[in-house]
Amino acid sequence: MTDARATVSQVTDCHDDAAHCVTCADEAIPMRVVEVHADGIAVCAADGGVEDVMTDLVAPVAPGETLLVHAGAALGRVA
Repeated sequence: MTDARATVSQVTDCHDDAAHCVTCADEAIPMRVVEVHADGIAVCAADGGVEDVMTDLVAPVAPGETLLVHAGAALGRVA
């Protein structure tokens, strides 16, 4: 793992305050991965709606996993 990926991994791990965006402190929404496209975009579902989510910070992801999503980007995983 490169130093940059190691740093990203440390930043995006979920800890006690996992429901908040590490960038702006807004709420992140837990969303379940329904499908993952070849380009890494995941179709995620929450509260009856679906959203395309960038998974670059937490890749790879698989259907069934729950991600914390803010502004269309997955910031971490829910254990």
